[in-house]
Amino acid sequence: MKNGGLIKSLDALLLGIGTALMVGIMVSAEFRHTVGEVMDAVIGWLPEILPFHMVLFALAAITGLYASLIQKYTMDWDYLKRQQETMRSFQRELREAQLAGDKARQQQLQVQQREMLGDQSKMMKMQLKPMAYIGIVSIPLFMWAYLYIDQNSLYLNFPFWGRHEIAETVKGPIFYWFYWYFICSIPISQIIRKALDIGGTG
Repeated sequence: MKNGGLIKSLDALLLGIGTALMVGIMVSAEFRHTVGEVMDAVIGWLPEILPFHMVLFALAAITGLYASLIQKYTMDWDYLKRQQETMRSFQRELREAQLAGDKARQQQLQVQQREMLGDQSKMMKMQLKPMAYIGIVSIPLFMWAYLYIDQNSLYLNFPFWGRHEIAETVKGPIFYWFYWYFICSIPISQIIRKALDIGGTG
């Protein structure tokens, strides 16, 4: 009983920290800067031993592993699969009823859809909850990267695109450095998810 209460308290604390970080970076530039400076004391030595594109690769590996572990152990993948299958079956039946002009069946399915709203809400909560946990690690790392890039003139050579300052934008709000992080994170995350059999990928 005591262990259950401790786990719930720890869960609430971590969710609170993750949520506070997400809110803080959205509303306060000073908060973002402070988080970046704190992280600089922890990992500010990395660019001294690695080229910055490899630093971003390392950050992608860290966040990919951490996010995958959080998703593996906080989400009920069997439940999500069942709900996704139920939703696909429902949509198929609804489409068939609409094509056949079966008004009675459509009304039955609309009643069923209202009953399914509770399950959909549970699914959304299950998928959103890990984001707060993941933010505890990913947000400080990103704030450090923003701070370091803002304080240093850095360049990356991209295939077909040539050499670009990583603080420049590829398109819209997407920076070159974030684009590089993103293309690094995709294969890393896929390998980790395969190795951990997350979501029944194995």
